[in-house]
Amino acid sequence: MTLLLRLVLVALTAALGTVVVPAAPAAAVTARAACATDPATPKRQLRAMWISSVANIDWPSRTGLSVSAQQAEFRAWLDLAVQRRMNAVVVQVRPTADTFWPSSLEPWSQWLTGTQGGNPGYDPLAFMVTEAHSRNLELHAWFNPYRVANHADPNQLVSSHPARRNPSWRFAYDGKLYYNPGLPQVRGFIEDVIMEAVTRYDIDGVHLDDYFYPYPAGGQTIPDSAAYAQYGGGFASVHDWRRENVNLLVRELDQRIHAAKPHVAFGISPFGIWRNSGTDPLGSATSGLQSYDAIYADTRRWVKQGWVDYIAPQLYWHIGYSVADYRVLIAWWADVVRNTGVRLLAGQASYRAGVSSHGADWQDPDELSDHLHLNRQHPEVAGDIFFSAKDVRANRINSFSILAAAHYAKPSLPHPRGTAAAPAAPAITSATRGSTGVSLAWNGGGTAYAVHRVNGTPSAADPCAFADARNLLGTTRSRTFTDTTAAAGTAYTYYVTALARTHQESAPSAGRAVTASGGTGFSVTVDNADAAFTAGANWGSSAFSAERHGADYRFADPVAASDPAWFRASIPSAGTYRVEVWYPGNAGYNSATPHIVAASGGNQTVTVDQRTGGGAWRSIGTFSLNAGTYNVVGVSRWTTTAGYVIADAVRITRI
Repeated sequence: MTLLLRLVLVALTAALGTVVVPAAPAAAVTARAACATDPATPKRQLRAMWISSVANIDWPSRTGLSVSAQQAEFRAWLDLAVQRRMNAVVVQVRPTADTFWPSSLEPWSQWLTGTQGGNPGYDPLAFMVTEAHSRNLELHAWFNPYRVANHADPNQLVSSHPARRNPSWRFAYDGKLYYNPGLPQVRGFIEDVIMEAVTRYDIDGVHLDDYFYPYPAGGQTIPDSAAYAQYGGGFASVHDWRRENVNLLVRELDQRIHAAKPHVAFGISPFGIWRNSGTDPLGSATSGLQSYDAIYADTRRWVKQGWVDYIAPQLYWHIGYSVADYRVLIAWWADVVRNTGVRLLAGQASYRAGVSSHGADWQDPDELSDHLHLNRQHPEVAGDIFFSAKDVRANRINSFSILAAAHYAKPSLPHPRGTAAAPAAPAITSATRGSTGVSLAWNGGGTAYAVHRVNGTPSAADPCAFADARNLLGTTRSRTFTDTTAAAGTAYTYYVTALARTHQESAPSAGRAVTASGGTGFSVTVDNADAAFTAGANWGSSAFSAERHGADYRFADPVAASDPAWFRASIPSAGTYRVEVWYPGNAGYNSATPHIVAASGGNQTVTVDQRTGGGAWRSIGTFSLNAGTYNVVGVSRWTTTAGYVIADAVRITRI
């Protein structure tokens, strides 16, 4: 863009409701690393809370609620996540070998109706996914792999329960029932149950918690000697065999999930200590229970082998705790994931904050927030998950509000997964200031969109404006957004980026500036792909030129007949409007393409040389237009010059 044109655009800002600012080129966007960023407003950070269903910890709040009451409660949890600027929820959908979806393999969960196998009257998992995505929250489905029941009586299970029909699959330990991890048929069955949810529902992640082999109980032995005798050949000890059983589950799930749906993330939230350095020099400088030895979870190996997409250790201890210091553990886990491609999320104990039984350190309102300040010292930390939702809501001693003010003042995008290409940059079609704020609309091909706002009306987009989230207003899966925080008397420029399903981000759209006036400036863009565009059968479609507006454009041979392609618009009131056209330029296109404007005094025709000047908005003049919905701008084929005539997009702005 020439300096003169930039100056003209700036000068027009005072008079026009909206002005387009050029998009930051893709090369400039890749230079974000050179920008100064604020660690308090990271561009990428997963923020989530666990919504636990077992024992009705979070949701449903009790069994036997009506469908409408269950759904209202869940919507309220999602609204809380949005209010706290989270971008994901982790929801327990298989708490005790029973499901929150109509499974062909396991019974309905008892935590829905109070009766295992009782139909709740709807499909909770389908409902949860739809509601989460409508708020642009990721939904990670949380499965407990081996736990069958929080009691030891198989006769309390519904008669159709697989653990009741297959007594050899289960064992009792410490007053609970478990599937035996050492049986290959059990492992395959658990994987099949999880894959049923993966294949049938549009979930964003599969999440396992820390319950693998049962936590040790004094004086008790896991009753799996028969399985070890049958399947443990070649292992030096039962302990190595048990670890390999869990390793197989993790490795095979990783393979099956990504073979079915590569975009679905696979993550595990293990106990926070792998091994202590006093036992293993590779371990952490801690002295607590070791998950490697106690529950046979070789979490470090899962990361090093890349069998998970993310690891979310439950780091439920305060800073300075001698047995397991949060400061020590977050540094150790950051070192484990470094250069592996596995994301590190910190499991945070919001349930401890303000609870006297957890000690004096958890009476400090800043304790949780201080954890996230420590996280900033380790770039490997990709976010946090809070246990659990009811404690986030309780906000005891104001701990979560303090955390949110320090770390979640702006929204954030999840980190990209995989190698999918970023979508094309969207195009803002309208930006109007009204009584509720500034309403935006755009065209684009993303799964979701991020809306950014900068103060003033710069002549060009600054790539550093998108390097962190300081200018990020929010995200949405729709193509409209209302900025309710826009202050009257302040000029803004808006940009929209498109996000792929796995969060790769496009270059920003061209900016759309909104003046400081409190009035309701009008501007509308009509693309050839919109319903407001009509053209006859002789008009073809093409995506050949990279200078196109949107996904494609229309073309036709010149003839001695009008046969116009029309752009229809709703003009709010009679007045003067600027009309601009967008087309891809090409030496083979027409040098005198007629453009018809349905002005109030009669049609006016302006010819446009479409060989040059493409890929940008080009004004064809100002016109008096009547109010109403009608064909405002047409592109005619009636010209004696050679070359295709092109119809791509028009923009009409009140001046």
